[in-house]
Amino acid sequence: MKQYKAYAKVNIFLKITGMRGEYHEILSRFMKVESLYDELSFLPKEQTTFKKNDFGIVGDFDCTTEQNTIYKAYFALKEATHSESLERLMQTHAIKVEKKIPAFAGLGGGSSDGATYLKMCNNVLNLGLSLNELAQIGLQVGADVPFFIYGYESANVSGIGEVVEKFDEELLKLETFTPKIQISTPKVYKIYRENFYNPIDGFEIQRLKQLSSKEILSSMSATEANDLFAPALSVYPKLKEHYKDGYFFSGSGSSFFRVKGKVSNNG
Repeated sequence: MKQYKAYAKVNIFLKITGMRGEYHEILSRFMKVESLYDELSFLPKEQTTFKKNDFGIVGDFDCTTEQNTIYKAYFALKEATHSESLERLMQTHAIKVEKKIPAFAGLGGGSSDGATYLKMCNNVLNLGLSLNELAQIGLQVGADVPFFIYGYESANVSGIGEVVEKFDEELLKLETFTPKIQISTPKVYKIYRENFYNPIDGFEIQRLKQLSSKEILSSMSATEANDLFAPALSVYPKLKEHYKDGYFFSGSGSSFFRVKGKVSNNG
């Protein structure tokens, strides 16, 4: 069966721009990590132990099936399309996932898997959904899903993740490092809101949107580039033991990244 790649991403920078109800609005540069991806494929159920009415996921996951973004993506797609062929597909097939992107890592693995599943179903079943329509469905699954739906190498992502604007630039060769620290994104945001809340203004938003990722990484420290790094350090002090000079923090963590072979004096 054909395999589909679900790429990881890093946040070159991540800044809070305000609040929308209980949600934090952000501005971030997402960049695809070309060397790190999960691989998804449809697997006939007769090759598995799943029964016809089971939603089958084969893979090494740290969550229940009901918590899995692929499972959530299936129900969001079914609700949007009422497709009988989608139900038949999942009665006869499981989803096999070869996991390489660490979980709870700030690399978007779950969101990328969910987005890739939506695109697989759209292609295989000829559902005829546009990328914009898939992104709207994906947003119900997770805030980062639309970026992976569009498949851009680099993009400015804003709002609560639903505004994805392609950014034309060279795709950097990135290496990632993920400590074995499971980070709770809601907890990091809560500490940010209580102790670090300092949203950037419109002028800074426009300036950051126009800078290349190379310019960002050469002019900002890890703390300056990511508003969630300081709160994450305060909640998970063990992160300090893993931080290395020249690395940056992705999302709410726990992953660090840098441009391959690049050593800088950022701190």
